[in-house]
Amino acid sequence: YVHVEFYILQSDDATDNLFRALEEACERGITVRVLLDHWANRGKPFYKKTLKRLRDMGADWQLMLPVQPLKGKYQRPDLRNHRKLLVVDGLVAFMGSQNVTDSTYNLKKNIRRGLHWVDLMVRLEGPVVASINAVFLSDWYAETQEVLYTETDLDELKAGPGDLDCQIVPSGPGFRFENNLRLFAALMYAAQRKLIIVSPYFVPDEAMLLAITSACHRGVEVQLFVSEEGDQAMVYHAQRSYYEVLLKAGVKIWMYRKPFILHSKSMTVDDEVAVIGSSNMDMRSFGLNMEISMLVRGEEFITEMREVEAEYRSLSRELTRDEWEKQPLRSTVLDNLARLTSALQ
Repeated sequence: YVHVEFYILQSDDATDNLFRALEEACERGITVRVLLDHWANRGKPFYKKTLKRLRDMGADWQLMLPVQPLKGKYQRPDLRNHRKLLVVDGLVAFMGSQNVTDSTYNLKKNIRRGLHWVDLMVRLEGPVVASINAVFLSDWYAETQEVLYTETDLDELKAGPGDLDCQIVPSGPGFRFENNLRLFAALMYAAQRKLIIVSPYFVPDEAMLLAITSACHRGVEVQLFVSEEGDQAMVYHAQRSYYEVLLKAGVKIWMYRKPFILHSKSMTVDDEVAVIGSSNMDMRSFGLNMEISMLVRGEEFITEMREVEAEYRSLSRELTRDEWEKQPLRSTVLDNLARLTSALQ
């Protein structure tokens, strides 16, 4: 079987090879199940084409959290399934920040501005794949009320050559204690030497802001990677409203150069632990979106993440405190006004 779950899923030129692979799997008699978020995909350039292609190939597919009152299906439109994952036979999985679409999202406004998204995914084998598949199975049940039983030979789930400890952390409105936010905050408070955060939409609450600035005050080296240019105006300006307090605390802010949008979502703590997944560091991801993150402990993985961070750094410029203090008053006012609505974005 192949289990596919993505916030945005579009059949376009960039994703044609994936859809061809799914079609070939269906032709071989493989069960292909697909979940895609309704609100995020509706109205997109290739929405109808994508659904037709899924139907024609014979895949079992469902819209997640549909907002279709005329069909008797209605969910709060502010609640979204933001997860990105793919599982093959319970043996191999992919997860991370990338949607299945062209790097411009096929939107005219992005093409006109020359914007392209940069993402990060991981390929996994071993016991952790069963945990990722369990997230898919629970989401499938939520939409279909169908309980799926997928048999996996545990002997085939032996860990590969890597020596990593992995823990999948699903989160969303159904989780009582905002486990996603608590995970990030706990790791920030545990940092002793280095804390590197990559988040395209960085709009922290007071608890997270305190955790980050407290790390700086303890002498921890804190770096934050964001995009130089934003694709969502209100979120972009709300994010900018935090730069002053971060810079004053000693956070080093790296701005990934336009016209690229750094969409990766990760955090590394010292040289021991990393988190990677679909979650941004904003209130939408912590309270409204269904997300999936993975906590990883292991030197090999951290070394690879350091290489990724070094590449991001080479393609970024540092925002200095002197530069920031020269911002015009109108920009500061706009940023602060956007911050007032940050909980709604």
